[in-house]
Amino acid sequence: MTKARVRPRQDAASLQVVPATAGRWPDLEDVFGTRGDPSRCWCQWFYEGAQVGPGELAAANKESFRAQVAAGPPPGVIAYLDRAPVGWAAVARRPVYTRLRRSTVLRGTSPSGFEDESVWSVTCFVVKAGARRQGVSTALLRGAVELAQSGGASVIEAYPVDLELKSSATAAELYHGALSTFLHVGFAEVSRPAPARPVVRLYLPEVRSQH
Repeated sequence: MTKARVRPRQDAASLQVVPATAGRWPDLEDVFGTRGDPSRCWCQWFYEGAQVGPGELAAANKESFRAQVAAGPPPGVIAYLDRAPVGWAAVARRPVYTRLRRSTVLRGTSPSGFEDESVWSVTCFVVKAGARRQGVSTALLRGAVELAQSGGASVIEAYPVDLELKSSATAAELYHGALSTFLHVGFAEVSRPAPARPVVRLYLPEVRSQH
């Protein structure tokens, strides 16, 4: 089992990660942009019924995302590099992501087990092109862990891509995050339903011990 409290990373005040609250909506619009998969999905894929595409589909996804951020609690965290918004990571109680219930990554999880609200999932990363390879994904993951922990999580789960087995992963696949990032932060692999798609978990003993 994996271990320890993990805090958001702030390197010399240049890289900061904070919850994505309603007042930060313009910064989220900046991160998701107007081109590419993020601007079509707006982090809605894991919600049952969402469709990803241009035009009206993208506009509907954006409005759904805006409503989630406005209603709270924060559905994820946003990263700033030198005070400019550069990244996003989604994290919430696993039952919130209704499409996960039918996903092959959770094959073998019973319906009642899926509804455990102490299990949170990290499902999506977006990092702007000019900010990649600067530790943003790792900082976002640490911030997502902190947000989940503050919300009462006892387990944090994710479904990354193992780039050692799939070095040619597309941008559409990489939004799950890279396995190496999760291992670096302290997650451990618990299953592998597909060759390059492990399930990883981080256990938070200080919360779990209360039960």
